[in-house]
Amino acid sequence: MHEKKDFYISTDKSKMDIETIHHYLSEESYWAKGVSREIVEKSIANSFCFGVFHQDLQVGFAKVITDFTTIAYLGDVFILDEFRGLGLSKLLMENIMNHPELQGLRRWILLTADAHELYKKFGWNNIKEPARWMEVHTKNPYQ
Repeated sequence: MHEKKDFYISTDKSKMDIETIHHYLSEESYWAKGVSREIVEKSIANSFCFGVFHQDLQVGFAKVITDFTTIAYLGDVFILDEFRGLGLSKLLMENIMNHPELQGLRRWILLTADAHELYKKFGWNNIKEPARWMEVHTKNPYQ
């Protein structure tokens, strides 16, 4: 666990503030508007979660959906607005990408509309062969 003055990262699910995470995802994110608390709770229970904390206040979050062996999907990454600009997203990504349980994976994937430059700093690139990728996408599943 790397720290930054007065901030730290934890993977302890008992520390995750479900209310804060649910509020951000359902009210402020562009990707999960309207998501129910029940879905957020289930997604946390079934993911490897990283919380960013200022003392005991949760100010950021990310989850990794993975088999810990071959692949990982990074999602629901956020830092609360009032804590942006402090380098916390970089601290969060450093902790995720360097976590001992997430080393040696064949592939990492994510979707982002606006944070390409952040992820590029950690070795992420655009998909080289997009024609190989397929998806089933449900538009507005939480409404």
